Formats: sequence, structure tokens, C-alpha cells
Amino acid sequence: MRVDRLFTEVRLATMASHRPGLGIVEDGLLATRGGRIAWVGERRDAPALEARETIRGEGRWLTPGLVDCHTHLVWAGDRAHEFERRLEGATYAEIAREGGGILSTVRATRAAPREELVRAALPRLDALLADGVTTVEVKSGYGLEPATEYRQLAAARALEAERSVRVETTFLGAHTLPPEFASDREAYLRLLCEEMIPRVARDRLAAAVDAFCETIAFTPEETRRVFEAARAHGLPVKLHADQLSDTGGAALAAAFRALSADHLEYANAEGVTAMARAGTVAVLLPGAFYCLREKQLPPVESFRRAGVPIAVATDCNPGTSPLVSLLLAANMAATLFRLTVTECLLGVTRNAARALGLADERGTLEIGKRADLALWSIERPAELVYMMGARPLAGRWVGA
Repeated sequence: MRVDRLFTEVRLATMASHRPGLGIVEDGLLATRGGRIAWVGERRDAPALEARETIRGEGRWLTPGLVDCHTHLVWAGDRAHEFERRLEGATYAEIAREGGGILSTVRATRAAPREELVRAALPRLDALLADGVTTVEVKSGYGLEPATEYRQLAAARALEAERSVRVETTFLGAHTLPPEFASDREAYLRLLCEEMIPRVARDRLAAAVDAFCETIAFTPEETRRVFEAARAHGLPVKLHADQLSDTGGAALAAAFRALSADHLEYANAEGVTAMARAGTVAVLLPGAFYCLREKQLPPVESFRRAGVPIAVATDCNPGTSPLVSLLLAANMAATLFRLTVTECLLGVTRNAARALGLADERGTLEIGKRADLALWSIERPAELVYMMGARPLAGRWVGA
């Protein structure tokens, strides 16, 4: 068989569901052709392969490229002062009610041209790529009016022209209520559902629709309207759910067969059961938990018992999770939420891809999947979760 690249002398963590745990192959070999995996498995089982390029791993570990399935990577402005205020005792909700929080970033982002948004996002993206990330989800939500929301999504897509990475865009117009609609929530909901979501779907600006269902954002009833509009225009949904209080967000997400429900610190038993039935992924965001000094842990044991897939993401954003390391997010998920190493690594590969509706394309090393790969200078996969601040990446390929 003729192939483009042949990876030899590698140990594989395939993350494939038909193998136990991390799907480990100690003496592995992987071949790619046309940007996809053409063969993967034990070296002794490989067919005759003729490669244009051979890459010797010298005993390193090869995994799928990591997937950061929840970020707000594109924004303008700075909110370090809010970090200072929280250290002095102010709460996230108090800052939001005073016009800070998300609205502070909205003002700066509305004033920024697309080129500035791209330029500001690149250092954050570069830090993620240095952690072996090959796919990153980027949400809008800092415009809250049509022109800026579309500009944010365009800036996110433009990152693919600047770096070797796959970007999945998500429309988050229902992030919070914009100030000009403070006295007319209904008008903004109509704008979202009747103008913005139809435009996003028609012009394929985003692959999914998200919302922030919370006491400081949108009610369950309002979120339902947003999701009904998304479904009417053929867009899957995701949800910021049950982060600060139990609003029934997990169950609401499941009712729409959401790709994922994210945060979930206050998710109740009914919601967890509903997520399991719907196949909705639980995306845990330990960066926000850490930065907000939250006390309520997400119900990890309930997710395990119910069989809810668990993903881990950075939630990279300017206010509550200025985190640009997916490996550190995995460490935090293990330390703060008591996830196992296997759960953390599946959470940034296979389950993260599933949270984006990309399970058929990415997240595992299997024949036919996209050849998005990461090569690591480590002795065992646990090091990717154990180390803090290390840079063990030895190579990264997008469509090898």
C-alpha cells in the first residue's frame, strides 16, 4: 500500500472505543494518506507499506490531536481588573450587574475590526497549539448585535488561514442581554430567533448554537425559544448549563438532544439521567471553577453511573477562565474534580470531538479518521495530566 506518511517506533494511545482504556498499542505503527489515517495498529500486523515520508518516533507516544471543545477565544479588551476585584471580595454576579463581566468585553469587541480580533486571538491560539491541540471550538457572544457577532465568527474562521488548526465556530448570541435591550428582552429574543440565527444558518457562519441559561443571563423559557429557532434552521445546540445555580439546564439541553451541556456544577439527578438518554456530553470547565473559587463540584460520580460521556475544555475567556493550556485544564479536572487519567485524556480527545458532533472525524486513531496527530516526549500517558506547565509536545500534524 502506498501512503503519504508512515509513523514508526511509536507507542499509540488510540482512544478508540473498541479498545479498553486509552486504547494502548505498545509497538505501534500508523500510516496516513490524503490527510486521513490509512492504517493503524500493531507493527507486526501491518501490511506492506511504501511511504513518501517516514517519521521515526523513537519510542514516543502518538495520540490523536487534542480537541478544545469550549472556548471564547476571539475577543478584544482586557479584564484583569475584574480579577483584582474578585480577589477583593466582589462576586461574578455583582460585577456583571454593575456593567462589567461579559458586557465589558462586549464594548471592546464591538469597537474592534476583524483584523484586530484575529491578531489578539493568535497568541492565545498559539498557546493551545503548543499543547497539542489540533481542533478548537470558538464561540461568538461578545457582540450581541448582528454585525459584531458575524465579525467574531469570521475572525474565528480566519484563524485557520493563520495557523495549522481546525476551527469549529459556535453562535452564542444568547450570552447575555445587550445594554440597549435592557428594558426589552422580548425584542432581543426576536432579533436572535428571527434574524441572527437564520443568517448564521443560511451563510454557514457557525456549526452550532449555544446559550447561557442562568439567573444572570437567559431563563429556561427564553433558552427554549433560542433552541427551537436553531432546530428550525437545522443547527444543533449546546448549552452553558447549571453553572451558578440549578436552573434545570442539563435536562433542557437533553430535551433538545444537545451536543453538550457545559459547566454543570449544579446539575440535578433528573438532568444527568436525561443527558445519558440523549447522548449529551458533559463538558467540564475547571478553569472557570478555579478562577471563580467555586465550591459546588459537578456531579462527576452521577455522570459515571449514568454513562454520560465526560469532556474537558479550557473555557478560554477574558473574565472567568483566562486559561490557554488544555493540558493544565486536564490536570485541574483531575485535581479538582477527581477525574481519572483515562477520563481526562478521553475528555480532551474522543469525548471532546463528540461534544462538537465530530466523533466520526476526529478524536481517535482509527482508519478513515482525519490524520490530526500529536507526538509526545513522555514515558507514559499519565504525564500529560500529571505535569503542570510542561511542554512535552514533540510534533503536531493537522491532516498529516
